[in-house]
Amino acid sequence: MRILLTNNTLAWRSGSELYVRDLAIALKRRGHEPMAFSPQLGDVADDLRDAAIPVTNDLRAIGEHPDVIHGQHHLETMAAIARFPGIPAVYVCHGFLPWQEAPPRHPRIRRHVAVDDLVRERLVLECGVAPEDVSVLYNFVDLSRFPPREPLPDVPRRALVFNGHATEENFGLFAREACSALGVELSINGYASGRVVSDSGSLLRGYDIVFARARSALEAMATGCAVIVADPQGVAGLVTPENLDSLRRRNFGASTLTTTLTTESLRLEIAKYDPSGAAQVRDAVRRDAAIDPVVDAYEEIYADALSRPCGNDDAAERDAVVGYLQWLSVQTKVPGLYGWSELRKSHDALALAVDALRGKLDRAERGLTPRARDEGDAPAKPALEAASAETVGGFLSRWLKSRR
Repeated sequence: MRILLTNNTLAWRSGSELYVRDLAIALKRRGHEPMAFSPQLGDVADDLRDAAIPVTNDLRAIGEHPDVIHGQHHLETMAAIARFPGIPAVYVCHGFLPWQEAPPRHPRIRRHVAVDDLVRERLVLECGVAPEDVSVLYNFVDLSRFPPREPLPDVPRRALVFNGHATEENFGLFAREACSALGVELSINGYASGRVVSDSGSLLRGYDIVFARARSALEAMATGCAVIVADPQGVAGLVTPENLDSLRRRNFGASTLTTTLTTESLRLEIAKYDPSGAAQVRDAVRRDAAIDPVVDAYEEIYADALSRPCGNDDAAERDAVVGYLQWLSVQTKVPGLYGWSELRKSHDALALAVDALRGKLDRAERGLTPRARDEGDAPAKPALEAASAETVGGFLSRWLKSRR
């Protein structure tokens, strides 16, 4: 079966990009012919090419029609549908809020897939998709990429922030203070921090505690790390055998991050460290979240989409395209979902950095002598101001770099 997978970007190793990569490679191992399209190529596109899977940023360059379109993100999905008339499509939604994940409506989209229960609610309760046309396939791990680490030590020694948006100035400051209070060494890995490795499996095996969310959290659990679901948005807590199922049904995502991020909230979760519980979580994830059952399900979904005749209702297809373009037009003219969500993320990141800096300066100022605080002419006062400028400047430079 020739399968065209779309995604809004194949540049960075995160989220839906890695979902496409791992699924495409698994499909190829089974004898299918996957290919990938995204207007933005990069690290993940290179990974796919290394696996002998064709990748393009121009749909017009594809000389043979696929049998089915595996669509992710509405712009890229609708472009593929327009490029290949008569080809059925499956749409996969990865998020409840992101604008890019909004499900397009088109008569050739035969099935929808949600990666967690909350996303299913978006499809069925907000977007009018028929319940019988929605399958829930929880996120998976390619276990061959994440072999289990050696048993965890009784006392944690090393922790990792495994998040593409975390920096020293936002999440890192809180996590470093919490870890330091408990004698744990901390590292940060992710695009925003400027430290990225391609082999995440090898990286994770070197850490006892991992701060992560969503797919990254699941990969760390499969490795056998003690995982605290957290990121700059908030904290869900340590994953245990008791809460694993509930958190997975929400993809260890934003809806689980209900506790405010502070040094104390992270310290309390680190203090719950339990090697035995982490081992039970590891075994459950390796048993229930492996990639092969998900590939089985996709093969059935593709076959079902192909079994439903597409017909030749040109009027219905034109109406679907008109409706989509009208909706898209609204998004570009007002501070709609895309613009607002991007602005909100920028604001939240800056606010978190300011809160972290304020706490750092308050603690430093409490260490000054009364005279230095009152007179403001001691060497410590300019040092504080310089530290403030350096911290904000460092955050802004990293943030701007991450937005390129």
